[in-house]
Amino acid sequence: MDIEAVIFDWGGTLTAWHDIDFHAESLALAQAVVAADGAEHGYDVHAARLHQAGATVWGWSRDHQRSATIGDLFAEAGLDHDPELLTAYYDFWEPHTLTDPQVAPMWTALRERGIKVGVLSNTIWPRAWHEGFFRRDGVLDLVDGDVYTSEVPWTKPSPHAFEAAMAAVGVTDPSRCVYVGDRLFDDVWGAHNAGMRAIHVPHSAIPPEQVGHSEGTPDAVAHELAEIPAIVAGLCSA
Repeated sequence: MDIEAVIFDWGGTLTAWHDIDFHAESLALAQAVVAADGAEHGYDVHAARLHQAGATVWGWSRDHQRSATIGDLFAEAGLDHDPELLTAYYDFWEPHTLTDPQVAPMWTALRERGIKVGVLSNTIWPRAWHEGFFRRDGVLDLVDGDVYTSEVPWTKPSPHAFEAAMAAVGVTDPSRCVYVGDRLFDDVWGAHNAGMRAIHVPHSAIPPEQVGHSEGTPDAVAHELAEIPAIVAGLCSA
């Protein structure tokens, strides 16, 4: 059966995996705080609350496939924030958002075969940030449809998240879709549970607290993104 669409995870799949200093991330987030319980506190206090809130939000996704936004993160921490003050947080993450150089030729090869390209990312960031990263790296026009869980109710591995991604690229049969990701729970187990086939990109050191209750066995493993078109061709003929 022909493959109609290949849908990709973002962080750790289309970008290189980087170990993150979550304390430094929380300090960057804390610079957007404008009030906390009606009183002013130091960045370290804000950062500690935001760090704990981040762990809680990850738990929502892991255990309940419940999505969240940056605003939800601050609300969970009991902090008010100004979205215009997220510059330090954005600047902290921006070096970790670079698109793998193999993405553009790989996506071009898939599209030349009539295969649609999609993105489904578990993220609290707004769509504009993700589209901006793709635009910066010259690949935005190669995306046929994208879903960011900050704007839908679910996260991977919920089948609803995968269904939303299929709808975004305009396909209806999950058996004719392949999902590519770096996580054996969210991406591989989730894709199989949604009726798709799955390719694992084993580049990431997933933090233990982000590992789900199950691990899927992928249909194929890609050690480089450049391998994806040939793997998909093999799945078509299997």
